[in-house]
Amino acid sequence: MSGKTMVEKILSSKSNTTSDVNQGDLAIVDVDLMVCHDANRPQASDIFKEMGGEKVYDPDKVKLVIDHAPSVPNSAASSVHSKMRDFASEQGAELIGPGEGICHQILAEKGEVGPGDLVLGTDSHTCTNGAFNAIGVGVGTSDLAAALFTGKIWVKVPESFQIELKGSFPENVYPKDVALEVIRILKADGATYKALEFTGEGIKEISVAGRMTISNMAVEAGAKTAIFPFDSELEEFLKASAYKGDMTKVFPDEDAYYERKIVINVSKLRPRIALPDQVENITDGHRTEGLLIQQAVIGTCTNGRLEDLREVAKILKNQKVAPDVRLFITPASRETYIQALEEGIIETFIKAGAILGVPGCSGCSGGAHFAIPSDGDNVITAANRNFVGRLGNKKAHIYLASPAVVAQSAVSGYIKIPEEGGKSAS
Repeated sequence: MSGKTMVEKILSSKSNTTSDVNQGDLAIVDVDLMVCHDANRPQASDIFKEMGGEKVYDPDKVKLVIDHAPSVPNSAASSVHSKMRDFASEQGAELIGPGEGICHQILAEKGEVGPGDLVLGTDSHTCTNGAFNAIGVGVGTSDLAAALFTGKIWVKVPESFQIELKGSFPENVYPKDVALEVIRILKADGATYKALEFTGEGIKEISVAGRMTISNMAVEAGAKTAIFPFDSELEEFLKASAYKGDMTKVFPDEDAYYERKIVINVSKLRPRIALPDQVENITDGHRTEGLLIQQAVIGTCTNGRLEDLREVAKILKNQKVAPDVRLFITPASRETYIQALEEGIIETFIKAGAILGVPGCSGCSGGAHFAIPSDGDNVITAANRNFVGRLGNKKAHIYLASPAVVAQSAVSGYIKIPEEGGKSAS
């Protein structure tokens, strides 16, 4: 019998059976945190009531977050927000927003997620929580409604891929490039219903924010979840965020079974860019240099954190956005916005000519009604998806890159890899 992966260990600890669970098993497991946001139609609360639900299993484990339409752009959004406020009040659950930021970012800042946790969210990028040595899984509103009812969910324990990160990060290579490289290798469906477990010495150079970026994009390869091991970097982050839970430390066993093992030497990695209209359509960023752009976007749950904004500010300092380019920037949370204000980062953005969005999902999907491009525009963004129509216009062309590349391109007027960069940004 082989040892266990991190995912097997966590799900075994949550299982309602006396025996451990293994890859491929079906299990009913306890849920630590349930998150729903305003983009869902129908809302999980609607289905919960259709099921006959009156009181949620544990209101302390339920978070309702208004993040997809943070500027409340129309009456339809306002109506959903009103329904969320009513349900939160009725159930004694916490309502967050609008303007507080993106669910994945806010809950991390509030110390709501930690090692060994199982988090369900009605957002496909709930896998971001893997940065905290936890399992984050995106689910449909029906599944979340059932969890609201019972505090449990049934799962098939996913098989795991081990992704070993070796080497040291060179200049201008960031965790976003690692995420894109993983997708380049696996393609959009190469890890369907698998768990991506990251290991290796290269992790030591990646901040928790950077790990959030990598975990966030695991779903773009079809993965059910992604997870990083516990270490001192995470421990310091959790202490700073006033994490309320136990400092459980989850590591894979040395003899854990992995369906596939992938080694990425980050020392040899170059900046990556995803070309329209699929995230898996990835190339060396230098091959796209010179392509004229009309719009640039920095933010989202992938790259709107303080480390990202710091790197962008380095590039925009004493610079101006190119005359024919519109640069939109949105901090991932109100707290991030305040920190960026205190450091003078926001001032740098404004002086450079950037347009600032309301903390939340502004600039990610067209549903937020922010940064919608014109017909034929080439858009370079630090977001996680470049599908046709993702930004609200099916006739625009979307390129994905690190925040540093997006910022340098906005200043240059065309896709450009920065000549200088740091090693610590996310």
